[in-house]
Amino acid sequence: MMRLIVGNKNYSSWSLRAWLALRHFALPFEEERVALFEPGYKARILAYSPAGKVPVLIDGGVAVWESLAIGEYLAEKFPALGYWPADAAARALARSVSAEMHAGFGDLRDRMPMNIRGSHPGKGRSPEVDANIRRICAIWQDCLARSGGPFLFGNFGFADAMYAPVVSRFLTYAVDLDASLRGYVERVWGLPAMLEWRAAAVAETEVLEEDEPYR
Repeated sequence: MMRLIVGNKNYSSWSLRAWLALRHFALPFEEERVALFEPGYKARILAYSPAGKVPVLIDGGVAVWESLAIGEYLAEKFPALGYWPADAAARALARSVSAEMHAGFGDLRDRMPMNIRGSHPGKGRSPEVDANIRRICAIWQDCLARSGGPFLFGNFGFADAMYAPVVSRFLTYAVDLDASLRGYVERVWGLPAMLEWRAAAVAETEVLEEDEPYR
């Protein structure tokens, strides 16, 4: 059985991406949660990944780290599940916007850290963050217009998993969205797998000060 090493569910946006990609498609896996920044946490993660970061997917003798790499691994291992669109042009776009999420939007991530338990309307805004938000909204609008929804490329896929933490951020910080994007946010937020992750996040007791700038 596959095994996924994740961090704190309230804060670890990268863990959410990989976990959602597994749980939404009902793939069997064992989960090991490592509370970040507690004594010995780095050594526990290094036992699985030389990068020393979560998430890490263990599949037999294979270790895959970085959320985007985990998505690609799952897409190759389970091609019938539709992690990426079947159409080549749509698949290229899905990979492009997923890679853009992986590599970009640093201002949004820094000033609006994922905090599922938190509620900080209006916090974290800056011209740079607003530019990140406009770009993300443009990506969502373009993908939804091309696919017709209900998710970015029709059915839920790995691109949606990549943007799921942004959905959380937009709700925590009360980012105003137009009706079509509010509908997309609600659909992602209400996924059964997302509801499960949210419940576990709320049940956690750790507080990571670096992810609580507005506490």
